[in-house]
Amino acid sequence: MLVLHQMQISGNCYKCRLTAKQTNTPIALKEYGLHDGMTRTPEFLAKNPNGRVPMLELEDGRFLPESGAIIAYLAEGSKLVPQSRWDRAQMLQWMFFEQYSHEPYVAVARFWLAYAPKEQLEAKKHLAPEWHAKGNAALGVMETHLKSHDWFAGNSYSIADIALYGYTHCAEEGGFTLGDFPAVSRWLRRVAEQPGHVTMAAQW
Repeated sequence: MLVLHQMQISGNCYKCRLTAKQTNTPIALKEYGLHDGMTRTPEFLAKNPNGRVPMLELEDGRFLPESGAIIAYLAEGSKLVPQSRWDRAQMLQWMFFEQYSHEPYVAVARFWLAYAPKEQLEAKKHLAPEWHAKGNAALGVMETHLKSHDWFAGNSYSIADIALYGYTHCAEEGGFTLGDFPAVSRWLRRVAEQPGHVTMAAQW
C-alpha cells in the first residue's frame, strides 16, 4: 500500500489525502509533528533531502515528495486530469500559480499567525503586511477567473482545483477575509460538494 508521510494540519498534505479519497486510492498515513523535527532526521533526509512532507512512499520503496507531483501521480488516468491538451496545460498553469503566487503568502501567513510559537512569530510579524498584500493579490487573480468559470482547468473539477483549495479554504486562519471574494467563496462550496470530498480534519 502507498504510504503518505504527512502532517494533518498541512494544506499540502490535505491535497494529497483529498486526491487519494476522490480517486479511490488506498493509502496509509504516517504522521509527523509540526515542531518535532522528525523530517530533519538523517533517516528522513535520506528519503527526501528537502526535509519536508508530504512525501509519498511507493510500494517498491521509491519516494515522491512535493504535493503537486503527488496529486498528479495519484490522479493519473482519472477524471481529475483533463483529457484535452489545452485543459491539461491550464491545469498545470494554475498548479504552478498556486505554488509560486498563492502558497508562499496564504499558507505562510496561516502557519505563522495560527500555528507558530508566539516567540518565533515576533521575529516574523513585520512580514505580515506583505503576506496579506500578496496573498490577497493571488485571491484576486482567482476571483477574476472564477467570475466567468466554474473551475480552473476546462469545464470540470480537476487537481488544479484541489491544489488551490488546500490553503484557500482555510485562508481565514491566516488573517484573510474570504467574504471579500464572492466568486472564490462560491467555488469553495462547489469543491466541498464534489463526490468523495473530505475535510482537512477528517480522520482516515
